[in-house]
This record gives sequence, C-alpha cells and structure tokens, in this order.
Amino acid sequence: MSMDQQALYDARLELVNFLIDAFADVPSEAFVETLLSGNVSLPDESVSERLDRGFAELETFIDENRDRDADAVRDDLESEFTRLFVGPRPPVLPHETYYREDTDFRGGGLAAVEASYAAAGWSPPEEYPEENDYVAVELAFLRHLIRRQQNGDEETFGYQRVFHEEHLSEWIDDLAADVRERTDERFYEAVAALLEGDVAFEEEIAMQMA
Repeated sequence: MSMDQQALYDARLELVNFLIDAFADVPSEAFVETLLSGNVSLPDESVSERLDRGFAELETFIDENRDRDADAVRDDLESEFTRLFVGPRPPVLPHETYYREDTDFRGGGLAAVEASYAAAGWSPPEEYPEENDYVAVELAFLRHLIRRQQNGDEETFGYQRVFHEEHLSEWIDDLAADVRERTDERFYEAVAALLEGDVAFEEEIAMQMA
C-alpha cells in the first residue's frame, strides 16, 4: 500500500470515528479535551462542498471555545445532545427505520439492517445501547468495512456498496437536515454536515471500487 493510500485510509477512519463518537452518546471528557486541544486533523485542501462546510463549522466551533473551560463546553454539548436525541420527546430520532417510508421497526426494517451486518460477518458492539439501526451503529459497521479494506479485503467494497444502496445513503441526508433544523449549537451543525458529506464520500469510493 502506498503512502497516499495509507493516508486516505487513516483519514477515512479518523472521520468515521469522530462521527461515531459524536452520535454514540453524550460527549466524553476526553472527546471534548481532544477537540479543544487543537489535535483534531482538518484537511488543508477542499474535499467536497458538504465536507468542506462541516470542517469549516467544526474549526469555528473549536476557535470559539478553545479558551473556555472544557467541563463547561462538555456540559453545553451534553445538554444539547440530550435535548436533540434523548429527550424526553427528542426532536430527532437517528434511526433508519424512523426515516424510511418503505419499512418500519416492526415491519422488518431492523431485521433487514441486521441481515446486512450478518452477511459481512459483523455483529454490533454491545456497548451501544441503541437498536441496531441507530446511526452510530451503522457507522460502526462502515468503520468495520473500511478496516477490512485497509487490510486488503477487497470483497468488502461490495458489502459497502450494497449497504449504501439499501440502507445508509437512503436516510442520512434527511437526518442531517433535521439536526441542522433543530439545533443552534455549532458543533452539531458541523456534525450534520460532516455526516452527510462523509456518507456521500464513502458511497463514491464504494461505487468506484466494487
């Protein structure tokens, strides 16, 4: 593997790890400290319109909060995460079966997502408390496929292409739009842009390689 290929895999994994952390639970102390420390790698060159917007918003968030107490920033993000995604009565439900009009949780939608995981020999980690169609779980599956690709398993590009076509890319743009509409917190505006940009970027890779 060339250095350019390795750098691309590192960047793909770093971004999907960031998105998993952003959606999996309230931000941890370590997550916020890393953000504010300046140790977050942001691209120097344009990637895509949506990713560029997300990276710019994330950079602005970091600049605006760099001199604040990390605990205070974490408290703000925890409050907004809870309001957005936990509730009571959260305005955003980041589950595929909530957004899909052609299926639902009880109508086999969750089973279809889980079948995609099983086809690739993957089981969701137990530490995720949400159902297996939750956005962080679907992103964790994407991360699993990227890691296998990095290790030379070209078959996983096919699994990734199908997962985009049948699941991930069918609802992420709507989720991102809802997050943007429902929040005034710049961090989650950045997360929304990065989410839709990354899923589109990953789908393009899968379509080219599968």
